[in-house]
Amino acid sequence: MKKLALIATAALMTAPAFADDVFGTWKTAKDDNGNFGHIAVAQCGDTICGKLVKSFNPDGSELKSDNVGKNIIWNMTNQGDGYYAGGKVWSPDRDKTYKSKMQLSGNTLAIKGCIGPICRDGGKWTRVK
Repeated sequence: MKKLALIATAALMTAPAFADDVFGTWKTAKDDNGNFGHIAVAQCGDTICGKLVKSFNPDGSELKSDNVGKNIIWNMTNQGDGYYAGGKVWSPDRDKTYKSKMQLSGNTLAIKGCIGPICRDGGKWTRVK
């Protein structure tokens, strides 16, 4: 019996982690300039992060940006029921970092963040893939 328990424990410890529903690529809401981006959300250690993988002009044409490859989301944790908190979101258009939370509902990700008492609605992102 002890041997079976050890084997089961070892199997659980080596099993791959389940993918989180928020993982994938998301199209951001348009920023103050009308630009938007694609953010690749993935596991980063024990938390969730997201990097800007593409940036677009208001007309949808690709925008060459020094921000591509930079973290937009970091240290976010899954709180359950599609709610994510404890992390930060960087807004490149304002060059501000917000203590943020996210709410996942199907293929929509609502972003909200605060700097001290000032809060901002980051809009609704839509799943690209």
